[in-house]
Amino acid sequence: MQSEQLKDVVVAALEEIKAKDIVVLDVHKLTSITDIMVIASGTSSRQVKALADNVVEKAKAAGCRPLSIEGEREGEWILVDLADVVVHVMLPTTRDFYQLEKLWGMEERRGQETSV
Repeated sequence: MQSEQLKDVVVAALEEIKAKDIVVLDVHKLTSITDIMVIASGTSSRQVKALADNVVEKAKAAGCRPLSIEGEREGEWILVDLADVVVHVMLPTTRDFYQLEKLWGMEERRGQETSV
């Protein structure tokens, strides 16, 4: 599956469970780790877990098994590594603290796709 197709699956899975502030970052020029990062917020640790679970379920259904899933126990920040697409689902306070958009050199433009 192409990165763009997988990104679409991930975003749809997040929207289905009402994720907040979904941001898509094209980081393929910045790192060899992944092509695309998707960052989204959930309103509670329970929703963060549900969002990550839905991403995993939809990715598997599309034929892409996660390489790893981290942070499920705490539910403040769950990372789903789908190789070409890495998904960060976070509580708003955790997201504001780490500011991944700024860390990757992107201006914070939540709700919009950002490309490098």
